[in-house]
Formats: sequence, structure tokens, C-alpha cells
Amino acid sequence: MSPLADHFGDHLKELRRRVSIAFGAVVFCSTAAYFFSRQLSSLLVVPLFKASPQLSSLVYTNLTEAFISYLKISVLVGLIVAFPIVLYEFWAFISPGLHKHEQKVALAVVFWATLLFGAGVCFAYFVIMPQALKYLMSFAGDNLQALPKLDSYLTFYIRSSLAFGLSFEIPFLMVAADRTGLVSKAYFAGQRKYFYIAILALAFLLAAGDFVSTLLLALPLFALYETGILVMRIFGR
Repeated sequence: MSPLADHFGDHLKELRRRVSIAFGAVVFCSTAAYFFSRQLSSLLVVPLFKASPQLSSLVYTNLTEAFISYLKISVLVGLIVAFPIVLYEFWAFISPGLHKHEQKVALAVVFWATLLFGAGVCFAYFVIMPQALKYLMSFAGDNLQALPKLDSYLTFYIRSSLAFGLSFEIPFLMVAADRTGLVSKAYFAGQRKYFYIAILALAFLLAAGDFVSTLLLALPLFALYETGILVMRIFGR
């Protein structure tokens, strides 16, 4: 085999190994979270009940719906808990130049990226979800009764939480793109207005068309984008 083929084969083996570790971490954390899925579901419906005080319970119309919903909660929590491990494996794979100082740099990257992801999830839970749910539940009235389904609500919440968590990874992704040579900091700075338009569109979709929630999401994302540019100037390639 040629040296190029050997090099490519080594990369495939390394990718397979790191993906296996990340996947195993998610499976293990999700399995452990399933034993607390009932308590976790009670915690996740709190924003809905606060947004609509007259609502006291959710419904499910399929015999397996509650079980599937608890599985979704377990996977969400598993992803959040295992996120540092997944992130470390991802960063270690795309940044072979970190070998000399890998431990110090990787730990810093994992810490800040995990902090950003957790901040995004908390931001969704404490800020965005109450406002969005209050707006969505406001359509109920004398001739229209809201009967949220357990699976539909939890799916909406899980997708929103992951979306906000990943959105808060903007600075990390920008630095990663710069360090790997994919995109330079000059490009991010020069194309700022187009990224701002994309952020507004994304925030509008995630906020289900509510303008207040759109601003609540877009403004932090603007700040995170500018933070990413600043960090790239400090720790750039």
C-alpha cells in the first residue's frame, strides 16, 4: 500500500475509535438517566404549567407514547452529560497539532465549550421556553382548549434545548474552523452582516414566530458571534 493509503487508513481507524468512545459515553449516560426519567419529565413540564396555570396535566393517546417520551428525555440528558467526552473526542480528532500541549489545550476547550452548551440549555429553560410557551398557549380560549400531548411537548422541548445548546457553541465552532484552516477570522469579520441575517432567521424559526423570543435569542447570539471573532484573534491559528 502507498504511504497515502496507509495515512488515510490510520485516520479512519482513529475516527472509528473516537466515534466509538463518544457513542459509548452517550449510551451509558442515557441508560443511567432512564432510571430518573419520571422525575426529569416532571421537571421539564414546569415551564408549561407556569405558562398556562389552568393546565394541570398532559395526555398521551398511544400506549407506548409515555415510554418513548421517557426514552427521549433519557437521550437528551445523556447527550448533555456526555457532551464533554463527545467534544473532547471531536476536538482531539480535528486538531492533530495539539499533541505537545494536548492535555492543557483540550481541557480548556472542553471546559469552555461545555459551559457554553450548558448555558444554552439553561437559557432555553429559564428564558426562552417560558416566553415561547406563554405565547403559544395564549391561543387557548372559550372556544379553543389546549390539550398538550406528552410526546409532542417533550419533543418540542428537547429540540429547542439542543438547538439553543448548539447555538451557544458559535464561538467554539468559529475557533475550530480557524484552527483547522477551514475559515479565517477575516472571513467571519467581513461577512458579519450576512451571518447576522442568518442568525435572525434561525432565531425566528426556533422561537416559533414570536418576536419577543426571537430578540431574546438573537441578541445573545450576536454577542456570541462577536465573542467568537475576539477569541479567534487571541487564540487564532
